Amino acid sequence: MEGDGPSAMPAPLASSRPAATTGSHPIVQAALRYVGTPYEWGGASPQGFDCSGFVQYVYGQLGVPLPRTVREQYGAGVAVPRERLAVGDVVFFDRLRHNGIYIGGGRFVHASRPGDVVKIASLHDAWFRRTWIGARRMTGTRYAPAPTMNSRTVAR
Repeated sequence: MEGDGPSAMPAPLASSRPAATTGSHPIVQAALRYVGTPYEWGGASPQGFDCSGFVQYVYGQLGVPLPRTVREQYGAGVAVPRERLAVGDVVFFDRLRHNGIYIGGGRFVHASRPGDVVKIASLHDAWFRRTWIGARRMTGTRYAPAPTMNSRTVAR
């Protein structure tokens, strides 16, 4: 998680793996491969991830280069309203200080905070609902359509 106050984030739900329908999606498979990896501030490798390093690394494993920071990643792709999320969309929280990868069923994978690990959490958790900023669908990939709106539009 980027920014101040990792203690403000509640412990995410330790959910089970996603259903087979989303679990077979390449982005889900790539993201779930790192569940349990330690959180490391500034980390962007399987030895340790922070939130944006995790997102960048997973997309990179699929041949999709992304910028490094949460704010830069928010500037990539196109805005997606919460009610239209699709597997692989990047979800953003807490004044652009945290993000993760949506895996379907209201769940996402993220590197949560120091002392914790990459894990699955629920978008329905109160902290994630309260701090929701928006989501981005990364364009130019086999997972996302071409842009249909201004890439700077904020989806809420």
